[in-house]
Amino acid sequence: MTGALLTPGDASLILFGLFFGLMALRVPVAIALGLACLPVLVMEERLSPMTLVQETFNSYNSFILLAVPFFLLTANLMNVGGITDRLVRLSRALVGHFPGGLAQINVVLSIFFAGISGSSTADAASQSKIFIDAQTKEGYDLSFSVAITAVSAVLAVIIPPSILMIVWGGLLTVSIGGLFLAGIIPGLAIGLVQMATVHAYAKLRGYPTYPRATLMEAFKALAVSVPALMTPVIIVGGKIFGWFTATESACIAVLYAGALSIFVYREMDLKGLNSALLDTGRLAGIALFCVGTASAFGWLLAYYQIPKALLAGVSTWGMGLTATGFFIAAVFLVVGCFLDAIPAIIIVGTILEPLTKTVGMDPIHFAMIGIVSLAFGLVTPPYGLCLMISCAVAGIRMREALKDTFIMLLPMLAVLALVILWPEFSLFLPRLFPPGAL
Repeated sequence: MTGALLTPGDASLILFGLFFGLMALRVPVAIALGLACLPVLVMEERLSPMTLVQETFNSYNSFILLAVPFFLLTANLMNVGGITDRLVRLSRALVGHFPGGLAQINVVLSIFFAGISGSSTADAASQSKIFIDAQTKEGYDLSFSVAITAVSAVLAVIIPPSILMIVWGGLLTVSIGGLFLAGIIPGLAIGLVQMATVHAYAKLRGYPTYPRATLMEAFKALAVSVPALMTPVIIVGGKIFGWFTATESACIAVLYAGALSIFVYREMDLKGLNSALLDTGRLAGIALFCVGTASAFGWLLAYYQIPKALLAGVSTWGMGLTATGFFIAAVFLVVGCFLDAIPAIIIVGTILEPLTKTVGMDPIHFAMIGIVSLAFGLVTPPYGLCLMISCAVAGIRMREALKDTFIMLLPMLAVLALVILWPEFSLFLPRLFPPGAL
């Protein structure tokens, strides 16, 4: 930037070098992002360390980001209010008779849970407590139980409502309703390939299967689950039809989940409510702190025009739409291994956006490639937050579950390739039901 003391190369070397150095020392991501900014702010005469505080708090001045704690609270209210138990019962009635019945239930519950919470970490934490010990008692290998629980949890960032979609839409000015619609088909496809993977494992290792539920049992399970299943309909439908914004839909989801827990299922008391609020505060604090420091980091990247410098060489490669899609996926897959998804969107998403415009990529298509790619980072080391949570609950080291985890990721990579190669795979529903027209 004209008048700046540091060149884009020098600034990027300091920012990224210090950030990855701090990460290697196991400094938390959010803190590492903030500390990496300080030397540049001190050296640059036109800036000051107060810029870090200012830009961090500027990022919080966002109505859209209020949706993050509300969706997390919805997920926690589900767990303490008996909603999750009803969805487990329905999942068992639907797929319990498939090979590897309990693991199949694990995947289907993640699909249901994804349509309500929007948080993969909340899904991983709750389902690890429900399924890992239960599966091992039924004869499932511990590494398999941990892997399928962690891998299925990533569906929550792909199937709407997704917190990542809300952050992406707010940051890059993309229709959140369109993103919600775009995530439905890829998310369900990933859920299906996960169920197929469980089927293959169960056949090879002889995992147990439950008796087929009778039609009456299935009907009863559906009847008690209908109120819970209406939650994603209210959230996604309300946003798409323009009845309320993403943040308002999150607030309504909290009220609806609370009403179900207190008045319909009658399983939430004051102690449960207090626990849900505390967990929400803890998880939201971590997520939003990352948003703040990542925004300051991203502001410095923009100040020095680092994205322009980084893409100067890439633009000469002459990549078409498909090649650009695979390049974007590769970048997000690598970055997701080291960085949380929200700061990755703020930093890398803004860097890559100009590249997508040069090849005419649809903004929603770009978002889906990025979000699906970042979902892999939730279960790949060294970051792998969902895998880390599941391993902590199971009491094993992450490396013990890596083999099964990577096997389960292979068919998911095929779905990611389909998203890239066939844009209509994710764009079909947004084009069929344009949120603005509805």
